[in-house]
Amino acid sequence: MDSLRRLKELFAHFPGIGPRQARRFVYYLLNKSPTAIREFTQLIEEVKKATSECSRCHRFFMPNSKFQTNQPEISKNLICSICADPNRDQTELMVIARDSDFESIEKSGFYKGLYFILGGTIPILDKEPEKRIRLEKLLKCVSDSAAIKEIILSLNTTPDGEHTTDIVKDALTKIISANPLTSTKISILGRGLSTGAELEYADSETIKSALQNRH
Repeated sequence: MDSLRRLKELFAHFPGIGPRQARRFVYYLLNKSPTAIREFTQLIEEVKKATSECSRCHRFFMPNSKFQTNQPEISKNLICSICADPNRDQTELMVIARDSDFESIEKSGFYKGLYFILGGTIPILDKEPEKRIRLEKLLKCVSDSAAIKEIILSLNTTPDGEHTTDIVKDALTKIISANPLTSTKISILGRGLSTGAELEYADSETIKSALQNRH
């Protein structure tokens, strides 16, 4: 396979990008100057090197040097500023699929608790769902924390998102039921989100409505 075709296929694997858009990306880059291409590739490498994955919520973040200097234990353990913030509500844990969903919810300014990023959703016909998401890590996170009083499942209202919600809810219900000392509640976003909607593209008011009407 030649390099041109390989590049088209690479772009086609991006979320929400089809073959036609992938071709547009390739030809757009071909029309850029060598200097612009070098800047583009260098920026990707720099972002990759400078980005860390939070060991608690598993979102990608760029550590702030000042923040790290003042709190070296946070830098050592790769904890993001959200998880390290004592002012966040430690009793609420929102489970989302991707980092882009996190950005949309934070932008709404309505939610003040903690997060856990699954890393994706599970296709309905997938035969190995445990390999698609961080389910075991989520269960450990919930089991290890006595502070969590509510787990909010905030996944897309698409078929894959709702399928994932069912799997995660069942798994969480089992470990919560097994511990008679816990009273953790599992809730799901309300229908402020229309069926088929993706959190990444929802506006702030829609997200607020979905959070207020969770059940």
